[in-house]
Amino acid sequence: MALLNSKMVPLGTEASDFNLKGTDGKYYRLASFDDKDVLVIVFMCNHCPYVKATIGRLVKIQEDYRDKGVQIVAINPNDEISYPEDSFDNMKRFVREEKINFPYLRDDTQEIARKYDAVCTPDIYLYGPSRRLLYRGRIDDNWQDEFKVTKMDLRESIECALEGRPVPSKQYPSMGCSIKWKS
Repeated sequence: MALLNSKMVPLGTEASDFNLKGTDGKYYRLASFDDKDVLVIVFMCNHCPYVKATIGRLVKIQEDYRDKGVQIVAINPNDEISYPEDSFDNMKRFVREEKINFPYLRDDTQEIARKYDAVCTPDIYLYGPSRRLLYRGRIDDNWQDEFKVTKMDLRESIECALEGRPVPSKQYPSMGCSIKWKS
């Protein structure tokens, strides 16, 4: 397991479009979420211990903010040949087991992960209504134990975005397993 920190992509960067199949069988584009004020894109996979430790927090964030104009979308770019636990069928199983309440999309070509400059799982990007990057970084300050969290960075940034306030300028990179790139 190679631990990496997310790249701190420049704030203000425009979200890249995509057209990816979700575990629900539907295809999603960036425009599929035009009715949402805040869009959180998370690059993740099924097998990463960092994702497994935090997936419940993402599900809870989506639950808490669903009716407030916030949408989380997860994208799995991992090489499913070398890492069969990240296959599309296993993504469907992961959605059921973890009760994931947001679209989970498959980036087979890894083109979208490259466009976003994603490097680890989870890698988190928060966009406002103009789909310009407002936040990139960690969910909170303790990936290992949610009962020891003292700073909820992603929630705080969502609140700021919803209220039209600037998100905190001090942002900490996400950390997780490396994306499993194809040879």
